[in-house]
Amino acid sequence: MGRFLIVVFCMISMAGYQHAAAGILHKSLTHKHINSSNSNSKDDISTVLTAHSGDGIFNSTASYTFEIKNPTDADQTGKVSYQVITPRGEKIKEETVKVTIGKNSSESYNFDIPSLKTGFYKINFTVNVTDYDDTVRRAFGIRPDEIRSAYPKPADFDQFWQNAKDELAKVKPEFKIKEYSDSTKDNRRVFGFEMKSLDNLTIRGWLTIPKTTNKNKKFAVLLGLPGYQVGLPPMFGSDEDLAIITLNVRGQGNSNDVIHRPRDEFIFYKLDDKNKYVMRGVIMDCVRAVDFICSRPDLRHDNIEVSGGSMGGFLAIATASLDKRVALCSAQNPILTDIHSLVGVVDWPIIDIKKYVRSQPDLTLDKVLNNLEYFDTKNFATNLTCPTLLGIGLLDPLAPPAAEYAAYNNIPGKKHIIIFRDLGHEVAPKYKVYEGRWMRDTFGLF
Repeated sequence: MGRFLIVVFCMISMAGYQHAAAGILHKSLTHKHINSSNSNSKDDISTVLTAHSGDGIFNSTASYTFEIKNPTDADQTGKVSYQVITPRGEKIKEETVKVTIGKNSSESYNFDIPSLKTGFYKINFTVNVTDYDDTVRRAFGIRPDEIRSAYPKPADFDQFWQNAKDELAKVKPEFKIKEYSDSTKDNRRVFGFEMKSLDNLTIRGWLTIPKTTNKNKKFAVLLGLPGYQVGLPPMFGSDEDLAIITLNVRGQGNSNDVIHRPRDEFIFYKLDDKNKYVMRGVIMDCVRAVDFICSRPDLRHDNIEVSGGSMGGFLAIATASLDKRVALCSAQNPILTDIHSLVGVVDWPIIDIKKYVRSQPDLTLDKVLNNLEYFDTKNFATNLTCPTLLGIGLLDPLAPPAAEYAAYNNIPGKKHIIIFRDLGHEVAPKYKVYEGRWMRDTFGLF
């Protein structure tokens, strides 16, 4: 497998929306004696929390082992406790045990949390002993394959998007492309391109193609879609059989010359009218990018993968759902998923949306949320028939795992999910490696 995926996804997946809420701490420490399980000193007290499930998913009983290591010359006495909390902050289970850890020793404590309903939960393990306080925050799931959204897909959802595609088809694309020969890198030619999209806006992006002496060579395509308010540059890599396109949708990167909105306002731009909401045009920009691919004789029109993280993950699912020319879909931590269920669970984008509602006379949160159902990842997922890969973090503060599963369980086609038990709004390199092999195997790139 070539090197391109590591480079591409560091930009597309990790450079998603970096809202303050994304600064989730996997550990929250309040120390008497400053140390933690991540301490580099052999003389520090530390803890190790082990989930009895590699991906944090359990059938009915969640099970953990909490180990306390005491390399000091003093006995440590106190307590270990856990609290199980719902996504809305309701404490539903807790237990406390008294502990004594002798000097220069360690002790382990097993905890089983039985009789839990389907869903995802937060769990906090806290140790309070003589010279050490520590809280470890994690999350786990119970039978997530059973999760279904309580909010139905609008009856006219498919017609709404057919109307958008019909409008797009009436806009002449006017594709233009320019080579930047001085930007050649990793033996790849670099092109900038532009095209007309919905509302006759000019949308821009980048295309890199391996250099070749074979004039009849056709390249499989990776279409990389951007995170929230992220401008994507050209992407490079060593793969000799893959073209890489990075798209800057309206209002972002080098396509922001018409729509200029402050960072926090882009998400609700014209949200009072679903037919004018900015994301309608953004999604059509992605479909137009597929048009661009299919206009090129040097690109494989049957080997197109869409991929992105955060907003890019949302766009990947929306694009693959609406455009059957897409052959593979990879989405990491997609936002705007089961949007009604996010109220009271996440800060962003709900806080900014509520602020917008308060600023508009006669606009209600219910109306805005009903409009967003036409842009909800879970609803696009119902029409997603190409093979799909989804990556999620159980500690994600922007795209919580229950919402992600509400979308994943709606996908009727071939699908696979990779769960990162201890990560937030990100995926680990394991995901990128898997995706690269999956894409190459599917497209027959050897």
